[in-house]
Amino acid sequence: MKTIATLILTTGIAVWAQGPPITHEPPMSGIHWAKGQAPPSGGAGTSPNLNYNGGPIMATSTTMAIFWGASWGSSSFTGDKITGLDSFYSGINGSSYAATCNEYGDSTGAKVTSASTYAGHIIDLSQAAKNGNRTTPILQEVCTALANNHITPVANGYYAVYTDTPRGHANFCAWHSAGSCNGVNVQFAFFFSLDGDPGCDPDDTSGQHSQGLAALANVSGHEHSEARTDPRLNAWYDSSGAENSDKCAWTFGTPLLTFSNNTKWKIQGNWSNAAYNGNTGYPNSSGQNGCLDGGNYK
Repeated sequence: MKTIATLILTTGIAVWAQGPPITHEPPMSGIHWAKGQAPPSGGAGTSPNLNYNGGPIMATSTTMAIFWGASWGSSSFTGDKITGLDSFYSGINGSSYAATCNEYGDSTGAKVTSASTYAGHIIDLSQAAKNGNRTTPILQEVCTALANNHITPVANGYYAVYTDTPRGHANFCAWHSAGSCNGVNVQFAFFFSLDGDPGCDPDDTSGQHSQGLAALANVSGHEHSEARTDPRLNAWYDSSGAENSDKCAWTFGTPLLTFSNNTKWKIQGNWSNAAYNGNTGYPNSSGQNGCLDGGNYK
């Protein structure tokens, strides 16, 4: 079994070894709206399929989780969430779930593959951002956490920031974006704490995970899939800007998906142009048969 490294930050002092403070606010993308909060998408007569917009994809990805906030030092708050997300990301590599993104390529001839390395996690016990409405504090946290732990960012890096901040009145659960640390392009994502949050709960009744972990796993699959197919926010999305996971949000084809490490998760599927064109996927919330999850729908 692969050993997952744990790195602990106990100070909030920013060490800008990876470059100066971010001065350009990156956009949010792939917003995972809470249940019933997604704005209307598409229009009459428009194809629901994703369009290629010229940007790169990530043929392979290297993921690191960053658990940010003082509550991550409390066992009662942490529960099974850190160990569970370690298993979640470790099991994506080579899974049939990961393969649901593999039809998408870019202008260089590269295609998304199911190769996804998990590089472990960092725990930062300093005060986390109080809301997720801005991308700059999250990118700064990524750059600072990596620098303080002497970790060099990588261009195919996906850095998932899990805060201890509850969603409150925000109408979304998570998002992903792109920026740079010391001139190295990176992909990153933001996640609220979703303990006891019905608006971001996939209703996993399997008993295999706590509610909070199950909720984080579902939205984590969403953002990770979008980062692979649209890492710089200029590759694959539809005519209204929806990415592959956006189009299948809150719809599930298989009760529990089995990952490559035999862990099981309730995870929504991802949009497939090929499945929609062949009428072989399961329906999204608009009734369009274009979703694949790698389980019953491949």
